[in-house]
Amino acid sequence: MEAWLNRVWYEGAPGGWLLRPFGALFGRVARARRALYAAGWMRARRIGRPVIVVGNLTAGGAGKTPLVAWLARELARSGRRVGIVSRGYGRRGTGVRPVADDDDPALVGDEPLLLRRMTRAIVTVGADRVAAAEHALSLGADIIVADDGLQHLALARDVEIIMVDGVRGTGNGRFLPAGPLRDATSRLDQADAVVMNGGEARVPGRFHMRLAPVGVVPLAAGARGEPLENWRGRSVHGVAAIAHPQRFFDLLVAHGMQVTPHAFPDHHAFSARDLEFADHRPVLMTAKDAVKCRAFASALHFEVPVEASFAAQEAEALVARVLARIAGPDAGTR
Repeated sequence: MEAWLNRVWYEGAPGGWLLRPFGALFGRVARARRALYAAGWMRARRIGRPVIVVGNLTAGGAGKTPLVAWLARELARSGRRVGIVSRGYGRRGTGVRPVADDDDPALVGDEPLLLRRMTRAIVTVGADRVAAAEHALSLGADIIVADDGLQHLALARDVEIIMVDGVRGTGNGRFLPAGPLRDATSRLDQADAVVMNGGEARVPGRFHMRLAPVGVVPLAAGARGEPLENWRGRSVHGVAAIAHPQRFFDLLVAHGMQVTPHAFPDHHAFSARDLEFADHRPVLMTAKDAVKCRAFASALHFEVPVEASFAAQEAEALVARVLARIAGPDAGTR
């Protein structure tokens, strides 16, 4: 079903017309809900500290997690004590809780655990983003970055950053489930910043981000990583349980590998059996998948972590814009 929907959304596969009435309904509900907040019938809650929301208009990933990690590190360099809040999609746990380095990803979610390990920031998870943000403040945070909180309007924000997949864009431009949209494309004109992830087109007024691979890191404890270039010419299995797995496979191919791709549903709960292949070739996976596979990994299993990368001038401009938006003693309360 997920594969068919992606073909409908991004490739114009037949059968999508069946979903259009449901998409129209979703769009009306989304617009009505936002209008109720704008009119004051539903109220967003201020938490007394600046809130930065990083989100996207479409279902599935557009590179939010690497951008959140990058932004958290940049804010920490400016002297802020960063708290990251996330829903923790697919986790078994309930309520609000902080994320520790050794947590079970099934209880806190794969992306929050990855963010904790990437940034060393305070990370809290909870379906109630306001409660999760307040808990992060109680642990010492003085600024909040909300991962995938664009549609969570109950948490008032000072800055909105919208991610757009630079390759796939917004697909067919229809709302779920007829298309990938969770929010109207007009939201792009209202955001404080729009970041395009990948793609060749340069769009005026947009920031342009690339995902830069850090290297190839064995999942086995104590083993050292090596540059991706050292794997050129090797034949590998590629494993990805992300919203756009082809992006990961293309990255490996671009670095000269012969890749047998294995795409799983986004946030897939891996078992050891999922990574068993008869030919015993190395298995390379995303960092998001690695946090769920480390417990049963063998010497054949490796992760390829990536980091958000901007041109130096764009990086400085984006950080400056965010800091300008949260400047002043009333940030987080206005």
